[in-house]
Amino acid sequence: MNGKFIVIEGLEGAGKTTACKIVEKILREHGIDNIVFTREPGGTPISEKLRDLFKRGVGQERLNIKAELLILYAARVQLVETVIKPALKRGMWVIGDRHDLSSQAYQGAGRKIDPQLILLLRNMILGDFSPDLTLYLDIPHLIGLKRVNARGELDRIEQEVSSFFTRTRACYLEAAALDASIMTIDATEPFEKVTESIYSCVSRWLQQQKDM
Repeated sequence: MNGKFIVIEGLEGAGKTTACKIVEKILREHGIDNIVFTREPGGTPISEKLRDLFKRGVGQERLNIKAELLILYAARVQLVETVIKPALKRGMWVIGDRHDLSSQAYQGAGRKIDPQLILLLRNMILGDFSPDLTLYLDIPHLIGLKRVNARGELDRIEQEVSSFFTRTRACYLEAAALDASIMTIDATEPFEKVTESIYSCVSRWLQQQKDM
């Protein structure tokens, strides 16, 4: 099979990092070893600098929500054009921790930015480029927050109010219901059950790719 782009999405504490490792294990079990990992924002030296700006801000200055959105798309286009697309062209498989759906959910629904603005940015910057498969790890914010708190200090986004994450999660669920390439995993289940669900979704999808 040609290289594919698989993305893991979800709220903070959903277990995206672990899910990326599980997907890697599944791919290797299917004989796919040419794998590249990315994360958003980040994934290149420039994008990592933008990630730090996005996560931490600068001093006491409040980051305007539209500036926040532009920072994310700047980091994203740098990653897509210099890492993801070249890797796919070489036949590599790319596993991404977040992609464009995050901006739709967090900045569109969470920040209440006009969806038309986000759509305009997406069309201008990404065109028709999109993941081949997205796994959305669904978890209520308060459960995810307990997990995040155990990791230490919260970043700028993790400190948002519950209503922000309620809107973000609703957007994720709506997008998953409308897009067949987005598969929802119940991330509140025990680790073994979540792993089993990811195995089932990805293995079934891989078989479909082989049959095409």
